[in-house]
Amino acid sequence: MTGPDPLAGLLAPDGAVLLTVECQEGVVGASSALPELAAAARESGVLTRVARLVSAAHGAGVQVLHAVAERRPDGRGASSNARLFRAAARLPVAQHPGSAAVRIAEPIEVAEEDLVVRRLHGLSPIAGTDVDALLRNLGCRTLVVVGVSANVAVPNAVFDAVNLGYTVVVPSDAIAGVPADYTAAMLRHTLALVATLATTDEVLAHWRTP
Repeated sequence: MTGPDPLAGLLAPDGAVLLTVECQEGVVGASSALPELAAAARESGVLTRVARLVSAAHGAGVQVLHAVAERRPDGRGASSNARLFRAAARLPVAQHPGSAAVRIAEPIEVAEEDLVVRRLHGLSPIAGTDVDALLRNLGCRTLVVVGVSANVAVPNAVFDAVNLGYTVVVPSDAIAGVPADYTAAMLRHTLALVATLATTDEVLAHWRTP
């Protein structure tokens, strides 16, 4: 006999929100500032799976929220208190507001009802942004987190969401980082302790239109 499906209650459309993390052209696109990460996201199929999840969420009435990282040309408001920030400032592809680099990457489709939250500072898509207030106003109970990177932004999003009281689901085959074995270790030894891990197909099974 099989027990109750633990995802059934978590993924109900009236209480779940899908958060895509930094799935933007300048990060995972063909002209990425981080080509190794972009290659990992595309060649592993992660970006395609994110697109499938977004499409299914649209069909099932699940709210989609895209978190985008930006940097003003003059650097105002940008963080500089870590090596990552200082390195990002020197990258050949800049994530400038309004540029192609901060558009959501193909094949992910952005629907009219999607929300896009842009940040100019920090490591997290949630801390210091409008995301928490938006989620509460949407009645979110479960946050489904996908995207990049498993090294920094994705775990930041998961930890922040858990600390704020949300239940988190991570489709383990819809996040990417470098190297690939680090992503597997992060999932097994860290994210599994604070989030419910699933596969893209398991999530899709709950969001398919009858």
